[in-house]
Amino acid sequence: MAGEAVVRVLIVDDQAPFRNAARTVVGLTPGFEVVGEASSGEEAVDLAGQLGPDLVLMDINLPGINGVEAVRRILAARAETIAFLLSTYAVGDLPLDARTCGAVAYVNKEDFGPGILRDLWDAGGDPAWPQLN
Repeated sequence: MAGEAVVRVLIVDDQAPFRNAARTVVGLTPGFEVVGEASSGEEAVDLAGQLGPDLVLMDINLPGINGVEAVRRILAARAETIAFLLSTYAVGDLPLDARTCGAVAYVNKEDFGPGILRDLWDAGGDPAWPQLN
């Protein structure tokens, strides 16, 4: 990967086992590195401001402000950041505001792996994920 930029990733989930799994996925994906982890929406907003990640992997259900609001705040402060929402919801059961927060993709946690991460990043998000904002 000499000469190629590394994608700096912030992982946000209130459950340590999933943060560990996401860290492993990022570590197994060439060209990506974890620069920080947060366990709440407020912590994610603060860390995103400090670390300037290229990509935020954001859980939806978090203590304090939820992941949807955290993405909205992160992107308001740093529009060049890309966000993917990750959760266990079926797509049809997502909160209504999930599609309007600025995230470019949704991935069910069961499907999350290096191939999905790379494909979504390379495609600039999920074309099936309609943005309403």
